[in-house]
Amino acid sequence: MAIDGNWNITMSTPMGERKTTLALKNSGGTLTGTQSAEGNSVEIFDGTATGDDVAWKVSITHPMPLTLEFTGRVSGDSMSGEMGIGPMGSFPFTGARD
Repeated sequence: MAIDGNWNITMSTPMGERKTTLALKNSGGTLTGTQSAEGNSVEIFDGTATGDDVAWKVSITHPMPLTLEFTGRVSGDSMSGEMGIGPMGSFPFTGARD
C-alpha cells in the first residue's frame, strides 16, 4: 500500500488526545519524512515500510525529552497502530491521509 503523502494523526496519550501531522515518503522500504506538532517539526528516523506495515521513530523535547516509537498499518487513506512511549507503555493512534 502506498504511504507517501501527508497524514493527520491523532494519538491517545496519558495527557489526553494529541494531534500531529506527518509527511512521509517511502523509497524501497525506507520511510523518511517529518512529523510536526504544536509548531515544532522533527525528522523521523528508523522508518520502514513493508507491505501495509509501517514503523518510525521521532525524538521530542516537549512536554519532556522522549523517543516515540510508532508501528502501524495502512489501509487506503487511513492508518492505525500503536505509539510506544518507553517505560510509559503503548497507546493507540489513528491517521487519515490529508
